[in-house]
This record gives sequence, structure tokens and C-alpha cells, in this order.
Amino acid sequence: MDLPPEFLELYARLDRQGPGVPDDVLWATGRLGLAGPLRVCDEGCGTGADCATLAACLPEARIEGVDAMPAFVEAAETRLEAVPNVSVRTGDMGALEGPFDLIWSAGAIYFLGVIEGLRAWREALAPGGAVAFSQGVLPEGEVPQAVRDFWSAEPDITDQDGLLAQVEAAGYAVIDTRWLTATPWAAYYDSLEREIAALRPGASAAMTEVLDGAAREIALWRQAPEQIAYLLVLARPR
Repeated sequence: MDLPPEFLELYARLDRQGPGVPDDVLWATGRLGLAGPLRVCDEGCGTGADCATLAACLPEARIEGVDAMPAFVEAAETRLEAVPNVSVRTGDMGALEGPFDLIWSAGAIYFLGVIEGLRAWREALAPGGAVAFSQGVLPEGEVPQAVRDFWSAEPDITDQDGLLAQVEAAGYAVIDTRWLTATPWAAYYDSLEREIAALRPGASAAMTEVLDGAAREIALWRQAPEQIAYLLVLARPR
């Protein structure tokens, strides 16, 4: 993926690169009953926020973060250098070598496609292993124009039923789901807004374009914060 250096500079400064809070990780690991000396992969780990939470709630596990962006991995390494049960590396999300008891992926399966990503990860799961991933979804019923505007760059986005059908088509059984609206998004966009403000003074034309794009995204989200959502899905191969 070829992203402008200005984009990477902005997003590498963030605590996380998409919506989410530690409670999402705690819910998933608790719902799956995970404990003990497991092997866990955080796919698309960004700057390592969820790696830190996974390491804290699964202290006997080995957490391995993978991200395609070296700038994010470098930031994650700095952040996690004092956490003994975590390692991070630059790598291809579609080429994992397991076996993993859990593959966690917050908002990153999008880059592979849900069906393609789940099929690629299947062989990297240990027997009984599970995948937990979050993905953008449309609200049920009539979709407000503000929501359509927010997701306009993702023409293939679907609703909950459509997403779960993709999980089934990939050969997985759904264990449980959790809607992520409002608070996980506010946590992300509040931090993004602070970094936009910090980088504005003296920004180059290229950086200003990136900052303006991020600000437009935040403004679109604020038009419908209760209806713009990720769905966190827990699934196992059938």
C-alpha cells in the first residue's frame, strides 16, 4: 500500500488508527473464554493500542502484532518496549504463519476483504482458534444520507446481515457480535482532531491536504455519530 508520507506522519502520532476502546478487547477475550499460554496475533496492529490491552488481559499469552506500515510498527515498538509478552513486525496481513489461538483485527480486515481475509487466516488458526474482527456496517432499515455520505468511499459496505453472510461464505460460524458506535469513534476522532491542530502551524501544502481530508471525515461522522458503526464479530472455522 503506497500512502503519502504526510498521511503516515499524522496517523503514526495517534494512539490508534481507527475506532475502538479497550473494552472491545476485554469483551472479545472474555466472551471467547481465553486464558493461559496462548499465541495471539493482532493483524493490522497500527501503533499497538490493542497489543497493549491484549498483553494486559492475557498475561500468559504471546502477542504478535503485524502491520504493513513500517512507520506504525516503529511507533508500536517504542510504545511496547517495556511489555515483555509482545512483539511487533512489518508484514503481509494475508500471509500469516500460525498457529494462533486468536487472530484479532480492529478495522483492518477491510484491506483484504472479509471473505478473502478470513479464508487467508483459516490455515493460521490453531484447532479451536477464533477470529475477532471489526468492520464498517450500515444501520438496519432506511439509511440516512449522512451515513451514506460518510461511507461513500466504500461502495461495497453492507449491513449486519450482509456482513454475517460473508463470514458464513468464508466457512466460519459466528459466535457473537457487538456494535461499536459513538464512544469508540469519539475516542479515535478526538485524538485525531488534536493531532490535526498540532500539525496545522507551518504545515506544507501536502500535509494541509491530508489534514483537511481527516477533518472532513470527522465532520461527516459528527452528522450521524449514533448510526455510523463497526460490527465486532467473533467467529470460528466450521
